[in-house]
Parts: sequence; structure tokens; C-alpha cells
Amino acid sequence: MTVTRMLWGFIENRDHRVMRQMNRWRAPRWFRVWMILSTRLGDGWLWYGAGIMLLAWGGPQRLAAVGAAGSAALVGVLIFKALKHLSHRMRPCQFEPHCWSKVLPPDKFSFPSGHTMTAFSIALVLSYFYPALEGMLFFLAISIGFSRIVLGMHFLSDVLAGVVLGVALGCASITTFASLGWI
Repeated sequence: MTVTRMLWGFIENRDHRVMRQMNRWRAPRWFRVWMILSTRLGDGWLWYGAGIMLLAWGGPQRLAAVGAAGSAALVGVLIFKALKHLSHRMRPCQFEPHCWSKVLPPDKFSFPSGHTMTAFSIALVLSYFYPALEGMLFFLAISIGFSRIVLGMHFLSDVLAGVVLGVALGCASITTFASLGWI
């Protein structure tokens, strides 16, 4: 057995163990509301609203901030759609029903978490331009990523990959905009 296969087997075993625990856990009502709200915030409308607010009241760096965040998100959508198409990894909710979540997945495949990738790329870019918002932005990003696991939409490794790819996209977007002299 190759090292890659052994590593992937280890990751899948851990993923399935976490999935079973999350799918069978009857969370307190406040936690369930928080997770459902978090996942809905990550559906996109929060980021569109933030972009509109920043364009209206974001100060002199608003165009660069919204442009860099929007670019990172757009490239992220292209990347996660391509990776989902290549991976064909089934979602946790396709293996085992969730005990309380009735949230339906936005698409068929699991890897990577697009909600998480988008949340972290935008949080990173906007916190670069607006450091005072950093805590709130990363709290939202972490909540969105965690909600995808708790609600049975993604495995832990899907979300971790989304974090890594989102941070990479955010850094690449900031670097690109800076090299073009827009920052």
C-alpha cells in the first residue's frame, strides 16, 4: 500500500468518525440556530451586502478592498467547482442522515468546502484593509466553516482544505493588487 493511500485512509477514517459524532449529536437549540444562521450567512448574500456597504462607506481604500475580496471569491468559486468536479467526493449527508439538520446541500459533491473557502478568502482580504474588523470577520469565517461540519454538509478535511485554499486566495489577491499598485 502506498503512503498516499495510507494517508488518505487515515484522513477518511477520521472524517467518518467526526461525521458520525456530528450527525448523532442533538445539539442545544441555541447552537443549532447559530449553526444554521452561520451556514446561511455563508451562502453569499452576506458578502454581497458587505461589498455594497464598503462601496458606500468604506473610505478611500474601498475600491481596492472590494476588488481584491471579489477577485479572491470569484477565483475561489472557479477553483472549488473544478475540484468538486474532479474529486466526486460524496457528502456526509449522503452516507448517514443527520439527526436534526434539514439543510440541503447546494451541490452534489463535498471536497472542498466552497462556503469555507469563500469566507476565509474574503475575511483575510477585508481584514487587511480594515484591521478593526478582523475579529468579527474571522469569527464569521470560523463559524461558517464549523457549521458545514456540524450540519453534515462537509467532512472535516473538506473544511480544512477550504481554509487553506481560502487563505492562499486571499494572500494571492492582496499580493496581486499590491503588485499592480492598486493598494
